[in-house]
Amino acid sequence: MIRAVIFDFGGVLAEEGFKEGTKAIARENGLDPDVFFRTADDLIYQTGYVLGLSDESYFWKALRERTGIIGTDRELREEILKRFVLRHAMISHVEKIISAGLITAILSDQTNWLDEINQRTPFFHHFDHIFNSYHLKKGKRDASLFRDVCSEMGISPDEAVFVDDNIENIKRASAERLKIIHFKNIDEFERELNAILYVRSS
Repeated sequence: MIRAVIFDFGGVLAEEGFKEGTKAIARENGLDPDVFFRTADDLIYQTGYVLGLSDESYFWKALRERTGIIGTDRELREEILKRFVLRHAMISHVEKIISAGLITAILSDQTNWLDEINQRTPFFHHFDHIFNSYHLKKGKRDASLFRDVCSEMGISPDEAVFVDDNIENIKRASAERLKIIHFKNIDEFERELNAILYVRSS
């Protein structure tokens, strides 16, 4: 029986601010957006920032040195944060899931930016648990994280549905026995979730 639905943040509950923001920074600096995004995505792990092992200034310093971009930390951060726009239709789905008596959680490879986004537009209160790599010191690239969060919620992995737009995270969660939904759009997510809940409850 499914007892919990676990959501990624950027790209699922909100627009993918990190990807779109870094691509905007790249365009402003005359760089290839896709190459720059991959560089930023790697460095946010390599510097330890996404795992709370270093601070934001260290990440931006490393990214400037690697790519030659200009801009203050504050200016660069804002290019990213302003693009994490909440998808209200997804929050409505979360409320329906709560009404059905299921546990709701966020599992995000995010920095302290997630807390800042919540301060700007509060959404944490819709969820029973917020699991953020910055505070956990472990990210979704480590498959054991999926077992950790299920244990924290008092459920077994096969009692959880995990929703993410990143296929590699989906593969790791599936290997840990979570039910998975590879998020592509809201309508497809709704169909897949209803199918999982119906099959598991029948």
